[in-house]
Amino acid sequence: MAVKLTLAFVLLAAIAAVAIGCTSGGTSETTGISEPNETSAPTNTSVPTKTGTTNVTNTLVSPTWIGVEVIKVEGNSMSIPVSEVSSKTMLHFGITDGQSNRMNFMIYGLNEETYARANLCPPCRSIGFSLLGDILVCDNCGTRFDAITGDGISGACKDYPKAEVAHTITDGRIAMQYDDLVTAYTNTGKPGWP
Repeated sequence: MAVKLTLAFVLLAAIAAVAIGCTSGGTSETTGISEPNETSAPTNTSVPTKTGTTNVTNTLVSPTWIGVEVIKVEGNSMSIPVSEVSSKTMLHFGITDGQSNRMNFMIYGLNEETYARANLCPPCRSIGFSLLGDILVCDNCGTRFDAITGDGISGACKDYPKAEVAHTITDGRIAMQYDDLVTAYTNTGKPGWP
């Protein structure tokens, strides 16, 4: 009987630990851009190249959440300075849709390219990824995704590939359209590719 109670307690503690791993944040009502609560993360020890993107390394690059002070919103588009990606290497940010639903995204540099992707892991409800070489690693469940294609590689949530957000780089800014952000987020919320 004591063994069954101990096992039940261990299972409940594990479930609580997974639930606590999920984060939430606040939203700026004027722009619809969300800012998560700050969490501690390992320090980024990789070095950006002069072109603003990182080369593939085996150093874990933790994300930096950015807020409304960095994001420029104009009509149906938003942009982030390329210099933010080169100085932070991997950025996370959130926006809200018309119904106040939060959508999270990531931008990172890899092999002289810049990638923007939806930032969610539906089965484990994570909104955090780190970059390990050319692999995206879910900060909650450890599932691994190809950072170039977004395809799942291994782990419990690998069937939910990370859809890329169409973007352009003009005048030193990474620009994305709201509709493209919504499409990428919606596609990442479903198993497989559309």
